Amino acid sequence: MLDKTIARIMKVNHAGEYGAIRIYSAQLLVSKILHKNLVPFLEQTLAHEIEHAQKFIAAMKIRQTRPCNAMPLWGIGGWVLGFITACMGKNAIMICTEAVESAVHKHLRDQICYLDNKDAELKNLIIDIEKEEIEHLQYAQQNVKRSWLTQPLSNVIAVSTEIVIWLSTQGDVTRMRDAIVKCVAIGTA
Repeated sequence: MLDKTIARIMKVNHAGEYGAIRIYSAQLLVSKILHKNLVPFLEQTLAHEIEHAQKFIAAMKIRQTRPCNAMPLWGIGGWVLGFITACMGKNAIMICTEAVESAVHKHLRDQICYLDNKDAELKNLIIDIEKEEIEHLQYAQQNVKRSWLTQPLSNVIAVSTEIVIWLSTQGDVTRMRDAIVKCVAIGTA
């Protein structure tokens, strides 16, 4: 039987990738008109997110895990977030990317620790995906222009992301974090 935490990890990662696809799709749509210099970055980032989602779908099939029930929430929320930040300007796109990818990086680090000695194949998949997510984060960090808007917008995006994660897993993310915290505590002891 599949470890429940591993099933939850795949579920939340797949949903997150779907949300990221929707964010970057909306940003790309607006940027083709308003922010043409961001189009190459957004196209590459979107391609990465699509590939990541496909990899998680394949991993879920192998482990007989189903997607989360709240995929429409991720889709609509991601698209609205991407569209609004793109309409706000290039800097808002970078703030959004930085906030989302920072949350992703933290979650992936915890998951990699949990998966150690439990599911080497999934752990290696997440390590590979994390490399591209870090590239997205670093690009945003290098290109964001700090202003009075940076922290409030970043905070709204981070809190919204955490709420959607919690809702989409129907609270499973709380139990998943508890299991991961135990793993981290044991690993550092």
